[in-house]
Amino acid sequence: MKDKRSLHLKVQELCDCYATTDPLKEMSMLKTDEDKDEAALKWLALATLHGINAYAKKISIARSKDGQVKVMAEYRKADLPNPGPEIAEKIIDSVRKITHLEGEKGSTPLAMGIRDGSIEITVKLEKDGDNETVTLKFPE
Repeated sequence: MKDKRSLHLKVQELCDCYATTDPLKEMSMLKTDEDKDEAALKWLALATLHGINAYAKKISIARSKDGQVKVMAEYRKADLPNPGPEIAEKIIDSVRKITHLEGEKGSTPLAMGIRDGSIEITVKLEKDGDNETVTLKFPE
């Protein structure tokens, strides 16, 4: 039976599920996840949790046409764990489905319910030639 819940709700449920874990450790294990669609949603939840816990300004994932993936956080120079090209593609596709952003560029607020509270993240999508970037911007 196909799960008919929205992707946004699934990400929020995963935020609740992983709220007491180490998001970076969990992110680093996603490459081996067999279900790439589920792994993409887990990555979004874990990136959200990491951003909140580490007071990040923003977290970005970029994928080039040749499959190169780069994950960055603005608050420090270190790259975050890379989910790999298959999951990165699913992350970008999931964000497009959740936010309904189409075209080369777009930005929208996204409310994320986490445990007893909520946070509003700004989601930005950019496509420059063959490169696509999704950025999660956290409130100050």
